[in-house]
Amino acid sequence: MNGTAGMSTGAAVACLGAAAWMLSGGCGGARRARLLLAGGGAAGLGPPGWPRVAGEWARIRGRLRAEWWSLVAGTVLALLGASVLPVLAGVAGVPVLRRVRRAAEARRTRDGRGDAVIALCGALAGEVRAGRQPAEALLSAGRDSGGLGDTQAAVLAAARFGGDVPDALAAAARQPGAEGLRGLAACWRVAVDQGAGLADGLDRLEAALRAERDQRADLRAQLAGARATAVMLAGLPAVGLALGAALGADPLRVLLHTPSGLACLVAGGVLEGLGLWWALRIMRGAEEVTG
Repeated sequence: MNGTAGMSTGAAVACLGAAAWMLSGGCGGARRARLLLAGGGAAGLGPPGWPRVAGEWARIRGRLRAEWWSLVAGTVLALLGASVLPVLAGVAGVPVLRRVRRAAEARRTRDGRGDAVIALCGALAGEVRAGRQPAEALLSAGRDSGGLGDTQAAVLAAARFGGDVPDALAAAARQPGAEGLRGLAACWRVAVDQGAGLADGLDRLEAALRAERDQRADLRAQLAGARATAVMLAGLPAVGLALGAALGADPLRVLLHTPSGLACLVAGGVLEGLGLWWALRIMRGAEEVTG
């Protein structure tokens, strides 16, 4: 009896360790594999065949988009629970996770474009102070910073051939993250129409954009803990299922093959999804208000 309890406890601990590894991203193995494959060290990190196995695993993880792991998890649960319902849930989760991934990629692109606009303002101010004409300075700074994004060719063409540079900058400011180009367009109009110092205006614009970016980054840092807590709490039911299976309760059979279990599964899934959506919506709303 004590042996059975010890085995159950060991299985429970193993399940908890696997869940913690999954929640943390499980990147340590891939990182060690990259070090081994690059010759960064071979002693004490695994058996002789570990570099090749870990390298293949890292390549598989890199090729699979994040959303397809939903289908993989659903297939595994379907095999363990002898039911097609987890596969259907995994298929339904693919578009949701794809949307989350694309939103994260769009946010990274937007942040990168905002940083490029700040760099463009600083570079342009430096070129103007060096004695270059505004159009010539914009040509030089625009090629190096990348802050003009997809409309770089149109803005540089306007600067090179005497076109309407403020209008071209205003059009470029419609890109997500490039809103600071509207301020650059205003500085350009004031400098050209009224003869004001373009470099001083660009310095003030750069400082304002940098302060706004730092404020947004500080808010995200403050919300990171709340977001991680919400995601971790959302994963606790899976840990509970793993513990129940380790203790011999067979929760998958109860949830997938009994009417009361199916009702609990549907109700719990709906409440879980609503809770996670509401928590993330509150944090996203705070970011949007500050931005």
